[in-house]
Amino acid sequence: MLNSLSGRFLGLTLTFVLLAEALIFLPSVAGFREDWMKQRLDKAQIAALARLTTDGPVDENLEAELLANAGVFNVVLRRDEARQLILSSPIPAPVAATYDLRFAGVWDLVRDALAAMLGRGNDVIRIIGTPSNDAGLLIEVTTQSAPLREALLESGLRTLFTSALIVAATALLLFMAVHALMVRPIGRVVDHIKAYAASPEDAHLVITPTSRLRELREAEEALQSMQTRLTGALRQKERLAQLGAGVAKISHDLRNILASAQLFADRLESSEDPKVARMAPKLLNSISRAVTLCETTLSFGKADEAEPRLAPLRLQPLVEEVLSGEGLDTPGQVAAIVDLPADLTIEADGEQIYRVFANLIRNARQAIEATGQGGEIEISGAEDDSSVWIRVGDTGPGLPKKARENLFAAFQGSSRKGGTGLGLVIASELVRGHGGSLELLRSDADGTEFLITLPGVRKIS
Repeated sequence: MLNSLSGRFLGLTLTFVLLAEALIFLPSVAGFREDWMKQRLDKAQIAALARLTTDGPVDENLEAELLANAGVFNVVLRRDEARQLILSSPIPAPVAATYDLRFAGVWDLVRDALAAMLGRGNDVIRIIGTPSNDAGLLIEVTTQSAPLREALLESGLRTLFTSALIVAATALLLFMAVHALMVRPIGRVVDHIKAYAASPEDAHLVITPTSRLRELREAEEALQSMQTRLTGALRQKERLAQLGAGVAKISHDLRNILASAQLFADRLESSEDPKVARMAPKLLNSISRAVTLCETTLSFGKADEAEPRLAPLRLQPLVEEVLSGEGLDTPGQVAAIVDLPADLTIEADGEQIYRVFANLIRNARQAIEATGQGGEIEISGAEDDSSVWIRVGDTGPGLPKKARENLFAAFQGSSRKGGTGLGLVIASELVRGHGGSLELLRSDADGTEFLITLPGVRKIS
């Protein structure tokens, strides 16, 4: 109970209400004591005025009756600077304390009230005050403390009982209100979360915002949005998993077909025809890369990209080979500009870096060709003391917004119809495997530019 929200709120409510009641109780007791003393002074003043109505001596029985009615032992009244004992009777004990109501502050009244309630015995006390209705300058009486203590205890118990009822009623009402307005709606959200966690693919378990509390409704709407996106993502992941299994099977069969084609292409190398002999190496390289691509697709599905085999690699010949493989080594609709130092060298796996450049250059060529107009692809690079950077830019139409947002997300970052979106994902992984990074510098109406950054290099002499 105490570990629940409603239980803790109930405890806090009781604590603060009791604190408030205590702050009210103390002034209440002090005020009651002050009123009790003033009543004694008022009664004593009436008895004194009754005595002053006659100039002769007062019968002792009448005087005793007046003092008993006022609840005091004697009455002193100061009028016209003359202090006069109006009524008197024997005092059973010496005066133990004097209380002057004319100069008593709030804290003095509270302190004296608590002392009176907690005191013992029946001491004689003196009370000083100002007569009502300008009947004099000062009035002073003596009385006993026991009647005051009894009256204070009775009033205090009555106040405490009333306060206890108020506290119980207030706490109960607050508990019921908080439980209905907050705890129950929050419990509903928790129940939705538990049910959704058990079966996140079930769209029927997505919460429907119903709360009228602004903060709780915002929480329900945020939860609904998150659950909707997560359910859609899970469904898409399931489809992608199925698609991945199909692609793996296709890639496996295609690899076997390409292996057969590679065997036939090997025989072309021994051809006596000069043109065939010249084209055979390129054909073999293309088939070899196709086989590698199939194997890469299979390894991507297993999240098992091979470790790069590092060796000194000149970038300029590699880029020219990629351009030749993409048909950009001859004049055409798309022109390629290579601005790389002839001795720019990196420590890298040649096959993996080839795939990185092939992907970027192929994407750039396809983007330009899709416009139906000419364009340029520029590959430039340089090095400093710690890294090598290569820029691959084009004058194409730029990437769509969706493609930019999911650029390195598998099956989501494709910018053309029929694309898988795997190319940049694999390229980014390959660059990271070399300790570098692949990032998009810009993509707008003037074209797209990627930056490849690789760690320290060494030159080949």
